[in-house]
Amino acid sequence: MDTLTERFEQERPRLRAVAYRMLGSASEADDAVQEAWLRFDRTDLGEVENVGAWLTTVVARVCLSMLRTRRNHREEPLDGRPEQGEDRRDPEQEAELADTVGLALLVVLDALAPAERVAFVLHDMFAVPFDEIAPMIDKTPAAARQLASRARRRVKGGATVDADLPRRRKVVEAFLAASRGGDFEALLALLAPDVVLHADRFVGPSPAPVVLRGVENVRKGAVLASERARTSELALVDGSPGLLWMPDGRLSVVLAFRVEGDRIVGIDVIADPERLLELELAVLD
Repeated sequence: MDTLTERFEQERPRLRAVAYRMLGSASEADDAVQEAWLRFDRTDLGEVENVGAWLTTVVARVCLSMLRTRRNHREEPLDGRPEQGEDRRDPEQEAELADTVGLALLVVLDALAPAERVAFVLHDMFAVPFDEIAPMIDKTPAAARQLASRARRRVKGGATVDADLPRRRKVVEAFLAASRGGDFEALLALLAPDVVLHADRFVGPSPAPVVLRGVENVRKGAVLASERARTSELALVDGSPGLLWMPDGRLSVVLAFRVEGDRIVGIDVIADPERLLELELAVLD
């Protein structure tokens, strides 16, 4: 028993990393790893040649089952706001997860079908061969490869190359940096004089949609949202650079930008759960 426990503990960090990237939830990842331990503890491992691969298979299948259950029976609020009394990650843990994984990636992965997510995570992030992935998801190696390829295209926003993308990305990155730092002069330089910001009624605290016109009004709005900016990440929103606000790792607000030249002419602040589901999100390298 001591030998089994020691062997499992050697694998635990990697198994938790696999489960976390599949599930996007630290607590669910721990549950998946614990289930793997229970199966490990009651299985005759005499004929298991590669314990690490066997445990990866178990964790992958547990995660796949959890993803399918989540997809069929979503119980979380669609806007990502935790119910009152629900445990929340502390800011230090949230920052650590953002640094090690990238919360924007987790949000994009959440839009994938369960089998796509498993195939992509195992192959692209952990270099597991498709021959090993296939039986985990009850597919042929060729089908597993196709699922990972499809997921990769969605995660990276397709194969379309936009020559103007780097310039617009630079503008949005500068907006994010200025908002985080409260740099009023930098914000003024980035906003067009006639810039317009639209915020839907779900953004709050106003119960109605908000429209801000003019550089000074939009600048003030950006300064008021500086706390949100600190936990926001850059991503592609419908093919253009935008920002995702993800408190506790759950997508809550999206900022979509319209950029002309080196100035921002429009900002759409989206928190409507139905609209969030319709957005095409992808990770920016």
